[in-house]
Amino acid sequence: MKKFLLFLLLSLPVLLQAAVEKISPADAARLVADGKAVLIDVREPAEWLETGVAVPARLLPKSEFDAGRLGEWKDFLATVGDKQIIAYCRSGKRSGAVLEALEKEGHQVANAGGFKDWKDAGLPTKSVKP
Repeated sequence: MKKFLLFLLLSLPVLLQAAVEKISPADAARLVADGKAVLIDVREPAEWLETGVAVPARLLPKSEFDAGRLGEWKDFLATVGDKQIIAYCRSGKRSGAVLEALEKEGHQVANAGGFKDWKDAGLPTKSVKP
């Protein structure tokens, strides 16, 4: 019983931690179209080439975020202003990790899940050239 109570006590901060807000692709598209949010694709370049991307998405790979915000990450974050940052990846896991970090820095964020969700919603996509 003591071990169980200790486990609960130690787990409480994790249990109370709010997850990043989830948003439907349709709602994400509407916010981006209204100029209230920006959409980012945090998958890797090979994934963009293989499947295409959402038309309004900025392509900012998670690997560059994790490596010290290389590539276009610094410029993006310096210019995003007070717009909500909405991200997607293949399944929503990588985008959730990036968004959690950005939320801790004070950004307003939401997770649109996976690219398949965007496509299944009938929202516009485009091919990426190498």
